[in-house]
Amino acid sequence: MITLTERAAVELKDLLKSQDQAASALRVWVQGGGCSGLSYGMALDSEAPDESDQIFEHDGIKIYVDPMSLNHMSGSSVDYVDDVLGGGFKIENPNAVSGCGCGSSFKTAESEGSTGGGCGSCSSKG
Repeated sequence: MITLTERAAVELKDLLKSQDQAASALRVWVQGGGCSGLSYGMALDSEAPDESDQIFEHDGIKIYVDPMSLNHMSGSSVDYVDDVLGGGFKIENPNAVSGCGCGSSFKTAESEGSTGGGCGSCSSKG
């Protein structure tokens, strides 16, 4: 399951409304790459979900996740955070055993053998 924090739900509703995409869903995925081997992706999706997608709903917002991504992200939460660089969405992933300093790249126990592409501005944690 993928969930949204209350703050993320509020921000997503505002975003969907401001972009006139009230019927769109949030698509969340994992792809190879990034400093630690895997990286997150998120986008508003106005298309119908793929047949194999898992569909979750939180506070009226649909979340689409493909099976491979869900394998690496099950139990994750999408949050909205403000920091010195501004605000943005961030994924809190309980499956991540290490991550990139910038927070957009990670490894899970299953992906431990893969290597990342390197990122000079990021350092590993964990």
